[in-house]
Amino acid sequence: MIRKLEHIGVKVKDMDVSVRFYTEILGMKLVKRARLADGVELGFLSFPDSDNIEIELIGRGHDGLPNDSIVHHIAFTVTDIQAEVDRLKGLGVHLMDETPRAILDGDLIAFFFGPDGERLEFFQPIGK
Repeated sequence: MIRKLEHIGVKVKDMDVSVRFYTEILGMKLVKRARLADGVELGFLSFPDSDNIEIELIGRGHDGLPNDSIVHHIAFTVTDIQAEVDRLKGLGVHLMDETPRAILDGDLIAFFFGPDGERLEFFQPIGK
């Protein structure tokens, strides 16, 4: 039986740049950073009030890993999407959506990019 999504792995070019982005810009915390015996560098991130690993950054030493990716985006639930988009604008983050847009039942979304071009999304459920 599948119980939950464990984490999402994201290949990164520069671990330091990506750790700074996910911690300083998105407010996550670095739980652990390590290098495997084969040289692969890993960074494990969670949200401040959780010890569950949500994102695994995969850095240098991943030559044996596939270069293509089938992950379309990573979404984060927020309480005030406009405030978050404005905050990212002020920090110079590359935005796909300059303004949040409504989808389906009125939920709001806004896409932006991480330091390696990974597609990220803020999601605000309707009525929240």
